[in-house]
Amino acid sequence: MAGDPADGRLPLAGRADGLVGSVIDSSTSLLAAQQHDIVRFAMGAPAAEAIPTAQLRRIAAEVLDASSFTYGATEGEPALIDAIVAHRSTTPEPTRAERLVVTSGGMQGLDLAFKLFVDPGDLVVVESPTYTNGSATALSYGADLLEVPVDEDGMNVDALETLVGETGRTPKVIYTIPNFQNPSGTTLSLRRRTRLLELAHRWGAMIIDDDPYGALRFAGEHVRGFREISPDDPLVFSVRTFSKELAPGLRVGWVDADARLRPLLIAAKQAMDTCTNVPNQHLVERFVSQGGYDQHLAGLRQEYRTRKEAMDAAIARHLGGRVTTTDPDGGFFLWVTLQGEDARVPTPRLFEIALAEGVAFIPGPALSPSGRFQDAFRLCFASTSPERTEVGVERLARALDRARVEVDR
Repeated sequence: MAGDPADGRLPLAGRADGLVGSVIDSSTSLLAAQQHDIVRFAMGAPAAEAIPTAQLRRIAAEVLDASSFTYGATEGEPALIDAIVAHRSTTPEPTRAERLVVTSGGMQGLDLAFKLFVDPGDLVVVESPTYTNGSATALSYGADLLEVPVDEDGMNVDALETLVGETGRTPKVIYTIPNFQNPSGTTLSLRRRTRLLELAHRWGAMIIDDDPYGALRFAGEHVRGFREISPDDPLVFSVRTFSKELAPGLRVGWVDADARLRPLLIAAKQAMDTCTNVPNQHLVERFVSQGGYDQHLAGLRQEYRTRKEAMDAAIARHLGGRVTTTDPDGGFFLWVTLQGEDARVPTPRLFEIALAEGVAFIPGPALSPSGRFQDAFRLCFASTSPERTEVGVERLARALDRARVEVDR
């Protein structure tokens, strides 16, 4: 019998088989274990120097007192909710307090969404490639995943309709990262956003709108969001975070959803962590409400544009026609695809060689639930200075040379 100590088995729940973890997050531990210098293009983290450490330290001295170190309201500190509402009122997607629940980062927002909407065996649409922390969360609730290809205009919504038709089923959830998608860097076009809303309503499917990067546009024109196109749409569940805009270690985000869901979200969150870190909520609230937030975002946009252009230039110098890359208008990532004979190199093996050379990235198969994209990988341009990026891409080119020797033997 399962769990009989005599056979050494543990009494695991059936859902344990769906816990696939994250290659992205695991790379943090892997890199920490290395003893040599590594240029880190792997984690999608803000540049350390872009985190407003001095301001946060000053604010901490001002706002942290005994009231910060007790339990808080599950839905979030009222002052932070008010600050989010006030700031969003200056954007194309205003909101109301009754739609918001503060979360422990964007990942908790995704977990809450899949917990509320997905039963075992439900069909969940994901982009391909995708942010596999998101798809892994869907799998943990027993979802069947349908991968839909991504091109220069984001998820191919025409292909989505065809693929769904071929399954003979209708999806329960459509998971999308519409702006500067992780990992491709592409942005879902306005036409496709509008069509996706139409399909969601035809199917009765929830759109999980995961947008950590939307405020980090440094080129191109604003594309209307789902909530601009269809205000207060009950089938749009928006997940947001301060991780990319302030600091990931704060673990403060929020979800914006139909107000009728708020009691369920609160109940679900109470079974997780009772409340989001209260001291960090107070830090974020003061940073947002004291008026320097927009100036901070403007600085990030300028800096990340510089870093993206530096990576483009380094790739042109050292990899030339050996790869193609996407051309994002914001966010953190380039998607790189090997060309010609180099495409015979499996990027998981390239990763091993590159790590020895002193540069890290995320191989393509790690960003597809079914292990696609053996010839592609993700680079984060946000975390490294132009000087370090130059070093890293040069090392990457050497690693590719070594990998080619292996496959040519």
